Amino acid sequence: MEKYITLPLTEELAKTLHMGDRVYLTGTIYTSRDAGHKRMCEALERGEKLPFDPADTTIYYVGPTPAKPGQVIGSAGPTTSGRMDAYAPMMMSVGARGMIGKGARLPEVVEAMKKYSGVYFGAIGGAGALLAKCIKKCELIAYEDLGSEALRRLYVEDMPLVVIIDSEGRNLYEEGRADYQKEHLSHME
Repeated sequence: MEKYITLPLTEELAKTLHMGDRVYLTGTIYTSRDAGHKRMCEALERGEKLPFDPADTTIYYVGPTPAKPGQVIGSAGPTTSGRMDAYAPMMMSVGARGMIGKGARLPEVVEAMKKYSGVYFGAIGGAGALLAKCIKKCELIAYEDLGSEALRRLYVEDMPLVVIIDSEGRNLYEEGRADYQKEHLSHME
């Protein structure tokens, strides 16, 4: 199903999204990769506040290239999400609900998604220049020393994504593979 959604990603909104849905996302998201996630989780462990309010936020796992003159941002393709798996449950425990990236997630992350009504969106790898066209505003908000991995606030319009794992833990990578094998490999017997 195709859905146009506007952030923030509340628990109620997250529960309306299902594995396999094609989503066009509009609103404010944040960028961070493993170095930024590590720093945020260390701050939380020390009892410190994050540089943004994580409640109902969506985090895009991306390290964008520098913007060329006249551009809002450079190429902004997704990073492999597994690099954030060690940090995702803690980020969800403080309110972050949506994650955008590519690749599989560990069972602990899926369990946290079910517990906190999280949603994992897949973005198309290799399409960073096209995805950047959906980014209308980009603001550096913390960790400038991390370069491309600095924490940024983005405003996106109609960012094309697919729900890979929904808040019930249904996983397109697993169920899609099983459906394919059932449909196509049964003919080979």
